[in-house]
Amino acid sequence: MTKPTRIDPADLLAVGDLLSDEERLIRDTVRRFTEERIRPHIGDWFEHGTVPVRELAPELGALGVLGMHLDGYGCAGAGAVAYGVACMELEAADSGLRSFVSVQGSLAMRSIHAYGSEEQKQRWLPGMAAGELIGCFGLTEPDFGSDPANMRTRAVRKGGERGDWVLSGSKMWITNGSIADVAVVWAQTEEGVRGFLVERGTPGLTATDVHGKLSLRASVTSELAFDEVVLPADAVLPGVTGLRGPLSSLNEARYGILWGTVGAARDCYTAALDYAKSRIQFDRPIAGFQLTQQKLVEMMLEVEKAYLVALRIGRLKEEGAARPQHISFGKLNNVRTALEVARSARTVLGANGITTEYPVLRHANNLESVLTYEGTSEIHTLILGEAITGESAYR
Repeated sequence: MTKPTRIDPADLLAVGDLLSDEERLIRDTVRRFTEERIRPHIGDWFEHGTVPVRELAPELGALGVLGMHLDGYGCAGAGAVAYGVACMELEAADSGLRSFVSVQGSLAMRSIHAYGSEEQKQRWLPGMAAGELIGCFGLTEPDFGSDPANMRTRAVRKGGERGDWVLSGSKMWITNGSIADVAVVWAQTEEGVRGFLVERGTPGLTATDVHGKLSLRASVTSELAFDEVVLPADAVLPGVTGLRGPLSSLNEARYGILWGTVGAARDCYTAALDYAKSRIQFDRPIAGFQLTQQKLVEMMLEVEKAYLVALRIGRLKEEGAARPQHISFGKLNNVRTALEVARSARTVLGANGITTEYPVLRHANNLESVLTYEGTSEIHTLILGEAITGESAYR
């Protein structure tokens, strides 16, 4: 471990010194990519509600971040903390960018990697790791978000045990939905919940983008509809039956979120700090006023605490000791922290804080979605409530 030689306002506790050399290299490489490739354009993408996903995906693949925590099939096999710091830097640029990487790697690719046949893995994973193929993950429905056990999407066998499947229903709020080459879709069957691989262009599959979003505007969000979609017998993921399949992949995505939101919070804090040092009022920088310093210090404290939470959970994950409750702790705490930091940073920037010239309100808007997806704050509160009391309050 290296000793900090100076106070870094962006990391006052030098938490980054607790990272390995490889982890710091990944952090710095992803940060450099976002500085060069994303930050010059993200304000415009957000304002216009567009993002060149097809163009960015191969670049992210070349960077090595798509499915980077998986082994084989073109994936990097990186550790949990290495994946975490990559998510942190991606979301420091924009939540939509981290969402794309999370859905591609932790939801779609991870489901195939964990539960797919060898043929399915060979068919999809190398291309997805390279960013040549894009995946999405269909679990949430228009009427069933936090209660996936009651999903209405169903698949029935046609022609006996080895026959085709017929898939009917719909999924909502699906990142990458309209551009995905393959959708991992979870549906009720007579055997329980099963996962299916639905290829782009399959008859009966319709993808419609959601418009009018005030959050995650630099991200593709879609509704998927399945009108008696006929799938071959080998479209089903053979390795899992029941909600354990989708929920285990969701836990992987939540882990990326608890790191990513540290990046969003840090970006808001440093934007406010830089602005306060240059903004002159009453003949002095506003950084010299007590109230502004209090805001900056409070932001810095919360960012560093969230960073430590993420690192602790990451090390637990690498030891095989992380439980779903640990992930819920990190997701609940760090998203909430990032939202508060973003709102406080906006007040430091004043009216300038509402423009896309600065990142803070863009982050705040994005974080409103992050607070809800992959488990609402209410659901994670109940998970933790059960963990500490032994009593379930779900029903």
